[in-house]
Amino acid sequence: MSVLVGGPVQNAVGGIVLGAGVLLVAAGAVGMVRLPDVYNRTNAVTKAAGLGIVAILVGVAILVPEPGVLLTLGVAVALQLFTIPIASFAIGHAAYRSGAPSTSSTLREDDPGSADSRGDGG
Repeated sequence: MSVLVGGPVQNAVGGIVLGAGVLLVAAGAVGMVRLPDVYNRTNAVTKAAGLGIVAILVGVAILVPEPGVLLTLGVAVALQLFTIPIASFAIGHAAYRSGAPSTSSTLREDDPGSADSRGDGG
């Protein structure tokens, strides 16, 4: 028995949104491995994986539009959107306080030379 309850268009749209979410999570994972320092890695995971998780949950909501499922997924989306930025800030702040090194391409507000390197005149 299939869990999917919608028609072919609903299944296609849900599958596309779900697939986009999986690709975003994969992009966050690649960023986690490839980026040079903890600050850039935290940013990649926060943006890509956070949006990817929400897209996956929305895709599931499209595929299984039952009231209990929609309520559960709505709460999960709200919690993800609320907690991901806070967790990212906490990780970045902990890295900064522990003295984690940054690359020369990472812009820091407490570094006077960093603002000039943006090219916006400060």
